[in-house]
Amino acid sequence: MSGCGATQRVEITKYYEVETTKPYDEVLAELRVAISEYNFRVTGHSRVGKVIRERGEIDFPDYDTIQFCNLTYAEILLRLSPEAVRHMPCNIVVYSHREQVIVKTRLLPTDTDDEVLNKFSKEINVQLKEIVDFAAEE
Repeated sequence: MSGCGATQRVEITKYYEVETTKPYDEVLAELRVAISEYNFRVTGHSRVGKVIRERGEIDFPDYDTIQFCNLTYAEILLRLSPEAVRHMPCNIVVYSHREQVIVKTRLLPTDTDDEVLNKFSKEINVQLKEIVDFAAEE
């Protein structure tokens, strides 16, 4: 236990991951399409691998993170659980590894004490998995 009466909790984060041999830039383009098809908006895109290559590391692989949000869903989630802000925005990572493109997203927890929150999180997780699947589908 840490000082000042603080409570410690351990949360297990679950992820959904798919591998594909589809071209990297095509996966990124398909992600943008899928994100908008599910009425989310891209709020950030970090092209970490590209920027590192531009700094001189010519052989550095691709790494991208795409953040996105739907304000209606965000409002529902935060009304159900203000603590859920730690899961926002939705995030998908894409990277090259061993001649594969990996597409991975963090899922919302579905094992809380609040069944309404769990049901909502399960619905969002289905959408997140479908977005990843669409982008990786060959």
